[in-house]
Amino acid sequence: MTNSIIIANGRTPGKGIVNYFFRQGFTRVICADGGANSARRINVLPDLIIGDLDSISKENLEYFSDKSEIIRMKGQDDTDVEKCLKFLIKRKCKACALLGVIGDRLDHSFGNLAIAKRYSDFIDICVAAEKSFLTIHKGKTEFATVPGEMVSLYGFDSKTKITSEGLKYKIWNEAIQFTLKESTSNQATSDIVKLNIKGGKIFVIRELKTIIKLSRKTMFAIEIN
Repeated sequence: MTNSIIIANGRTPGKGIVNYFFRQGFTRVICADGGANSARRINVLPDLIIGDLDSISKENLEYFSDKSEIIRMKGQDDTDVEKCLKFLIKRKCKACALLGVIGDRLDHSFGNLAIAKRYSDFIDICVAAEKSFLTIHKGKTEFATVPGEMVSLYGFDSKTKITSEGLKYKIWNEAIQFTLKESTSNQATSDIVKLNIKGGKIFVIRELKTIIKLSRKTMFAIEIN
């Protein structure tokens, strides 16, 4: 299956960011239940709508009924975003972009980011939300950037140690554990940032405008083994 966009039931993404991912080869659109309301709002036709269908409006469900494949999954053990990710993983999709995962409920927003981390071993996941772009990293990685770009790093436990190269505030074998010590609003000092991450995964949050400027070569970091 081709790289895919998942539109969740959070804040409606701009049509421009959807088109950006189209240009980068993310050609399939899957809406997580109420994400279909957002898709219609920005005139995007989903290939699939997946979920328990309790959030999509009746009007939009009828509108898409003969235009998109609709898969109803009633189970409550998984969120609609998880159902979409499991669908893609089962079909060997390599990468997906999550849009609309941040909204006006903190529990949903936190939950969607946790889901992204949980499934990142099985599929490359990026999250685009407002002005930010999030990816999940482990091991030795590097990515293209521009000097001055804001780069924030978040680890999740004391066992995950990070060493950085190309950041203004250098990190040397430190645990950047969320709630204890974060590296928020660090800055790139060169056109390449290198990270050596041992013992776990971290979130890297960058400026969406830089990602768009540099395009696909910087979307996912290169793993160096």
